[in-house]
Amino acid sequence: MSDTLPWQEDAAEAGALALPAAFDAASPAVPPPAEASPVAPAWAAVGSLTLGVFGLVTAEFLPASLLTPMAADLGITEGTAGQAVTATAIVALVASLLVSAATRGIDRRLVLFAFSVLLIVSNLMVAFAPNLTLLLLGRVLLGAAIGGFWAMSAALAMRLVPEEQIPRALSFLFSGVSAATIFAAPLGSYLGHLLGWRAVFLLATGLGVLALAVQLVSLPRLPPTGEAKLRTLIDVLRRPGIAIGIACAMLVFAGHFAFFTYIRPFLETVTGVGIGAVSAILLGFGVANFAGTLLAGPLLERGLRATLIAMPLLMGALGLGLVLIESTPAADTAMVALWGLAFGAVPVAWSTWLTRTVPDQAESAGGLLVASVQLAISVGAAGGGLIFDLDGAPAVFAAASAVLLAASLVILVGVRTRRTTA
Repeated sequence: MSDTLPWQEDAAEAGALALPAAFDAASPAVPPPAEASPVAPAWAAVGSLTLGVFGLVTAEFLPASLLTPMAADLGITEGTAGQAVTATAIVALVASLLVSAATRGIDRRLVLFAFSVLLIVSNLMVAFAPNLTLLLLGRVLLGAAIGGFWAMSAALAMRLVPEEQIPRALSFLFSGVSAATIFAAPLGSYLGHLLGWRAVFLLATGLGVLALAVQLVSLPRLPPTGEAKLRTLIDVLRRPGIAIGIACAMLVFAGHFAFFTYIRPFLETVTGVGIGAVSAILLGFGVANFAGTLLAGPLLERGLRATLIAMPLLMGALGLGLVLIESTPAADTAMVALWGLAFGAVPVAWSTWLTRTVPDQAESAGGLLVASVQLAISVGAAGGGLIFDLDGAPAVFAAASAVLLAASLVILVGVRTRRTTA
């Protein structure tokens, strides 16, 4: 273990490109990859993974923009409707931990096809659900697809392009998340108002069909590589600094999704705007989130640790601003957009942290990170729902801010950004 103190590591990172540590050929601590990178990049295949991410993330977060009409149609409270996000996240958590071991002998291409089929079936079930039970069952299927797909996607993207192009491939992959944020929030609420929330999920079904079609055409055979045992997850988690880093990532994502799941009720009841303004504000959030993803690269060049600390710190401050500053449409629009900008860098930063610290077990470590994020989503959505039903949206935002500010402090004190070994 390095004797460098956690807060001294940024100096060593300044000016260095935030590339995964697995790409550092001079490091004797990193074993050679199990499979050589391809000579020619398979960008169409990477694009099919990105399209899959886009479809999955869009479906996962549509309830955040359709919460009010879904609750009214099914005869439930908005807090209860928010548990559609919770159900998805809980199943995704389990799937992300088990998928590598459960499918260790199966071509990864076939496994990805299966996840895309689950996405299609899930959206159809939700679109035609007559009650909360069937709605949640459809969301459970979506959780299985999300957890499995996310756990493997980054590791598989690394196998589709030469080593020097892996950072670009990962950025391309994450752009699917930002694009989904732009699509799911503003367009979901707007189209839900025009066509009904069920029609929006039918449109999301079409995205799933498109993703599956592109994957069928473009993905090459991808036999499983490396270790794929449940024991590997424990070994990775026991490495120095990994557990506290995973816990911090969970806090950041929990704070964000408590905020994001209940943003529409806040805008309607506290800011006092109608559906047109809600859609516009959510569009601003999505565009800013996409910009934040693009800005993540330059930020990470200056320092991974600084980015990991600064983003939740800014988000926490903005959450307090939304609660404490007199609510006006202009001020709330600006603060929501700044939140989206800050969060855009968060997934990229934590994935970079993981590939730097655990480069030799990318798929298993990716499963751990996905599991922590999905647990965070479930905690954020479920806890936010309880707080919302008890004390309204401002109380949810205040709690989310407290979690984010605490996360910044723990990252400052305890998170390392150097590679670890077993």
